[in-house]
Amino acid sequence: MREVVLPRGDVQLRGTASGSGPTVLLLHAGGEQRSVWTPVAAVLNERNLRTVAYDLRGHGASAGQATTLQAFADDVTAMIWHEPPPLVVVGASLGGLAALAALADPYTARDVAGLILVDVVPIPDSARVRTWLNDRGLAHEHAELVDDILNQPTTIPTPDLPVLLVQAGPDSPLTDTDVTRFRATNPTLTVAQIPTASHLIAHDTPTELAHLIAAQATEWLPS
Repeated sequence: MREVVLPRGDVQLRGTASGSGPTVLLLHAGGEQRSVWTPVAAVLNERNLRTVAYDLRGHGASAGQATTLQAFADDVTAMIWHEPPPLVVVGASLGGLAALAALADPYTARDVAGLILVDVVPIPDSARVRTWLNDRGLAHEHAELVDDILNQPTTIPTPDLPVLLVQAGPDSPLTDTDVTRFRATNPTLTVAQIPTASHLIAHDTPTELAHLIAAQATEWLPS
């Protein structure tokens, strides 16, 4: 296990790399830190996959703050370019939205073998998401970022990029309609469910999530 430092002009992003083999980039949800991926990374490393998990800007040991999704997306682009291709990107909630925005650029997407979204889609029901955040006291705390994400045009990954969506149980802000809408825009979409998990799946059921990631990443990446 080693520390990774990625300079980003005004901030430094700090991460942890572990294991050997093809790379899986792990992007945590808003309000979490890279440590949430530690048990997931352990399983992936046992499956001969290398993992890199960063603290997103303004989280954990990474400096700065961001009020726009584009700032996070630009960071994710830098993370992808920093790794040997091809790699698999895993993004939970905010991390998944940042990955979607980054991978809308075909030049960046060409280095990625597949995308795993953890309880997040590019076309959410804005009203439902706002209600979900308000009920948990999160909308006011991050109001500018929430408005930026929900008010901007939808970001869709390139249609030929394989995508696995891991959907949580009843606590999820996603609806079946959200998933159906996403499937209509991306024929490569595969959906797996962990009904016992809340929206923060990496925190609730890390081992089950890790096995899903490992199986899909092993299929997408060269051995």
